[in-house]
Amino acid sequence: MEIRLQDIAKQFGREQVFHGVNVELASGSRTAILGPNGSGKSTLLQVIGGILMPSHGTITHHHKGAGVPADALYRSISIAAPYLNLYEDLPLRQTIDFHARFKPLMQGITTEELARIAYLDHAMDKPVLHFSSGMKQRLKLALAILSDTPLLLLDEPASNLDAEAIAWYRDLLPKHAEGRTVVIASNRQAAEHELCDRQIDTSALK
Repeated sequence: MEIRLQDIAKQFGREQVFHGVNVELASGSRTAILGPNGSGKSTLLQVIGGILMPSHGTITHHHKGAGVPADALYRSISIAAPYLNLYEDLPLRQTIDFHARFKPLMQGITTEELARIAYLDHAMDKPVLHFSSGMKQRLKLALAILSDTPLLLLDEPASNLDAEAIAWYRDLLPKHAEGRTVVIASNRQAAEHELCDRQIDTSALK
């Protein structure tokens, strides 16, 4: 997916988060949004994904040469973020199946295979509500990374992950990033964004 941001600004009330953002993300590019907490990383990530509307400027999305309408954009995006909740009242099997109704999984990835990849296959009938924070984060990342979407957005993907799980994430992401536009927001943890070859520093956008 190709994304173009032209003179983008975002503010909440009187607080200006960023302004004058001009960025072009080529199809298949891998970009890290870096900055300290409170610098607007998550906000910019959500604007790029069409989840938040900018206060000023324009953003366009194209996939395979055709424009993607704003009301259809969600079908082309996978996102994992600390502020997005899972369907916690459902058991794991139903949670994955429900997700796949809206975001088809990659070819060859079944409900059972996704659970196995995330080391959650022992908990197929367990409500997600009773998962640990690390289990929930692995599930969020597996659902996003293993969905067949041209745009992948990850916000602080190492949140709630121990060293072993971070190694799991670092191994999983490159296997399923080929041909996708990847954007990762991080507070400068190298393990989160080592796949990226381009950086946007939100500290410079104020």
